[in-house]
Order: sequence, then C-alpha cells, then structure tokens
Amino acid sequence: MRTRSGSRAALAVTLAAALLLGASGCVPVDEPDPDVSPTRGGNALQELAELTVASAGAMKGYSRERFPHWRDTGKNCDVRDTVLKRDGENIKLSGCNVVGGHWESVYDGRSFTDPSDVDIDHVVPLANAWRSGADEWDDAKRGDFANDTTRPQLIAVSASSNRAKGDQDPSQWKPANRSYWCQYAEHWITVKHHWRLTVTSAEKAALTDMLEGCTWASKP
Repeated sequence: MRTRSGSRAALAVTLAAALLLGASGCVPVDEPDPDVSPTRGGNALQELAELTVASAGAMKGYSRERFPHWRDTGKNCDVRDTVLKRDGENIKLSGCNVVGGHWESVYDGRSFTDPSDVDIDHVVPLANAWRSGADEWDDAKRGDFANDTTRPQLIAVSASSNRAKGDQDPSQWKPANRSYWCQYAEHWITVKHHWRLTVTSAEKAALTDMLEGCTWASKP
C-alpha cells in the first residue's frame, strides 16, 4: 500500500516533470490550424463529380410563390433579417428587425448602410432549382429550400448584382469580383449536392473551370 508521504513524493515528481516539459516547450497544445479546411477544394470537386448531369427542365408551372419565403422568425422579422444580421456589421435593430448596419457585397465589392439597398440572393436561383428538379417537390420542401440558412444558399449582396444574375447558372453569369469565384462555385455545388439538384453540362464545365483556378482545390 502506498503511504501518504509516498503519494506526496510521486505527485512532486509528476509536477516537476510537467514543469520541465513546459520549460522546454515540449507540452503538446491542441490548437486548430486556421489554414486547414478539410471540407474545401477536394470535397467540392468530389461533390461536383457526384451531381447528375441533365438538360434543364421546362419552366411550365413555375412561380416564385411556389417557393414560399421569407419565413417569419419573430415579430415583424423574417429570414431576410436573419441573413442581414449574419452578413452585416454594426447592425442596428428595432426589436428583431434590421434597420441599419454595414454590408459589403461580395459579388461586386459595393458597400451599403441602408438595408433597403441590399438584396438577399438565392445562390442557386429559385427558377434554376425548378428547372433542375425542384418542380417535382411539394411547396413545403420548396419553402425549405428558399429559406435554407444552413447551407450557403442565402447571401446579402447589392441589388444590382442580384438582378443582373437573375436565374442564370455559372455558365451564364459569374460575380464581377473574380476573387469570389472559388467560394461562389463551392457554395453553388454545396447547395445543389445537398438538395440533389441536377446540373447542365455547360454548368458543370463552368464550375470545373472555376475550381481549377483555386489554390486550395485538389482533385479527389
């Protein structure tokens, strides 16, 4: 049986060893590497390869009302407010309603302080989703898609860039800010992969080209 004095001696030895290791810089510290993102690059290319290639479907029956948005998130607040708060700085609120702040549109680098000048873009446009499989969903699922804040599907951008984009895919429109192309392609792929939407051959080729220019992208 170990005596009390023996236990104290063992503890002293342990503490001394720990201090010695600390002084020599040998104590391992588990800190995340901010430059490592295992979900980027190769994962985007892999998900792109898994997307089904198909011709764009017809627009028959489409309307934005078939994708109910914006959902309420509080008194006089909705998903639009949620995205404005997430994407902005120095946010000013009236209750939970966003009435001021600062936003920089990653599509074109323009800055705004009035939320009425900011649009919430669906990264994969509603009409594009309809043509790539959402026409077969019910309105409840389309509503989930249109209000998806879990995936990178909603983003606060300039109204002019959002309207210039319209319902075009990356083979038809890309952000004026070329430094955002890698992230835009990755986000487009993430959304389509999660919601199991199809891509056209031209769309896939454009996304492939956009990823090829990304320093973090590597083939799976």
